[in-house]
Amino acid sequence: MLRYRWIIMVTMVAGMAGTALAQEAADATVPISPHIEAVMFYVIGGVAALCALGCVLFSNVVRMAVCLFGTLGTAAGLYFLMAANFLGAIQLIVYAGGTLIVIIFGIMLTSQSPRIRFAPKRIEVIGGVLACVGLFVGLVMVLIRTTWAGGKTGGDYTVAQIGESLLTTYLLPFEVASVLLLAVMIGAAYLCRRDQD
Repeated sequence: MLRYRWIIMVTMVAGMAGTALAQEAADATVPISPHIEAVMFYVIGGVAALCALGCVLFSNVVRMAVCLFGTLGTAAGLYFLMAANFLGAIQLIVYAGGTLIVIIFGIMLTSQSPRIRFAPKRIEVIGGVLACVGLFVGLVMVLIRTTWAGGKTGGDYTVAQIGESLLTTYLLPFEVASVLLLAVMIGAAYLCRRDQD
């Protein structure tokens, strides 16, 4: 049990360190070497993959939440590494900061014991594996068929311009995402309610 705690602590510290390094690289006025950028990408991506695997493989709900925090934090590090500072900040504030705290409070308030374990049924495991394989095949097909442009193609946008776009051009997808998050919260509250005899 102590071994798993050290694994979680190491992955979280590595994820936070990678996020901090990527943020410094994005804010730096002097461009960094492509080799250092590639190494940072693989380190942060590796930590994200380890945290995602831990989130899937652990049966303890609290450990799963900690690994989810590591995954979301390293995703923010990848955004910072790509100089998408706004997306990185939103990732940290909304997902790693907001949504995960709600999940942890939900676990604390609804679980009878902090050592509660998650034991999925065989049909759920098979369904999850099939969904992952389908998503992986779809992503590979998109990567193969997409023509990628070289260099930076986007312009520099301010937060005001992004906010204006979200509330004008992309208002419908923005509201659909809000309704989806609300449905997830209602579903989580329904699933976590206590069964009354």
